[in-house]
Amino acid sequence: MPTYYDMAKAAILALKDRTGSSTQAIKSYIDSNFNVDFKPHLLRAALKKGVESGKLVKVKASYKLSPAEKKPPAKKKKAPKKKKAAPKKKKAPQ
Repeated sequence: MPTYYDMAKAAILALKDRTGSSTQAIKSYIDSNFNVDFKPHLLRAALKKGVESGKLVKVKASYKLSPAEKKPPAKKKKAPKKKKAAPKKKKAPQ
């Protein structure tokens, strides 16, 4: 089961409201797309914690993702694989 913050983030991304997504819209999205026993106090706590940590921005009665959260996570570059030295071929006897 994803956390309430993750569900709220998915709702905000899916709803794509320019002015942010309301708590009611986030709740209805979670109800329709996630198979969980919905508890509103946990959603409120997750939204509040997201605002405090800077992951969400509260605009009037709506929530938006902060610019830092909108960016996809940076991919780590994999170290290039070292090529094995080709075994030296033995000369055919003459």
